[in-house]
Amino acid sequence: MADPPIFDDSQVQNVLCVVAHPDDMEYGGSAAAARWVERGASVSYLLLTAGDAGIRDQDPSDVGPLRAQEQRDACAAVGVENLTILDLPDGMLESGLDIRKRIAREIRKIKPDTVVTINWDVMAAWGLNQADHRVAGLATLDAIRDADNPWVFRELMDEENLEPWGVTRLIVSGVEPDYAIELSEANINAAVESLRCHKQYLSALGSHPDPQEMITGMTSEAGQSAGVDHALGIKLYKMR
Repeated sequence: MADPPIFDDSQVQNVLCVVAHPDDMEYGGSAAAARWVERGASVSYLLLTAGDAGIRDQDPSDVGPLRAQEQRDACAAVGVENLTILDLPDGMLESGLDIRKRIAREIRKIKPDTVVTINWDVMAAWGLNQADHRVAGLATLDAIRDADNPWVFRELMDEENLEPWGVTRLIVSGVEPDYAIELSEANINAAVESLRCHKQYLSALGSHPDPQEMITGMTSEAGQSAGVDHALGIKLYKMR
C-alpha cells in the first residue's frame, strides 16, 4: 500500500467526534482535536455512554460519574469545551433506530462539516474490536445520512425544529489509513495529557502502557509513513 498523503484539513471548521466511551478519543484522536482547536475550529465530543461498566471491581453507579469527570478533564487538556455524554448502556450498545436518532439529533444541533468516529470493523490495529466500538462507528455512519434526510426521524424537524444537516466528510481513526493528519509536538503533548486524565480508569486496567510512550510511538509510526514527524492515520469519506 502507498504511503498515505497528508490530509488538507484547512476546510475543517466545525467538528463532532462521536465515540462509545470516555477515553476512546484519547488514543490519537485527541491530538487531531488539539490541532483543530489550536487553528480556531469548533470541536465537540459526543460520548454514547459514560463508561460505567469499565472498571471491573467498582459499581457502575460510582464509575459513571468518575469517568465522566475524567473525560471532562481530558477535554480541557485539548481545549474541547463542548462535551455531551448520553445515558446509553455501557457494554450493551445495540444497533438500531434509537441510537441513530440520538446521534442524528446532535448532528442537526451542532451542524458539523466534519464528523469523527472510531473503527467499526471486527478487527482493529490492537486485535479484536470491542462491541460498543463497532456499534458506535456504524451508527455514526448511518446517522450522518439520517441527519441529512428530511423524511427520516421527521419528529426532529416537526417537534424539535432541527432542520436536516449535511455533513461534508467523515473521518475514521484506528484503521488502515488512506490519509494522515500532521501533528505538532504541542498536539502530541496535549494528547498525552488528555490520556493521562483517565487516571483511575488506566490504573484499574493494571498494565496499560505509559501514555507518553504510547501516543508518541503511535504518532511517530504514522508520521514516518506519511513523511512527517508525527501524524494520525485516518480513513476519509466524502459524504456530499
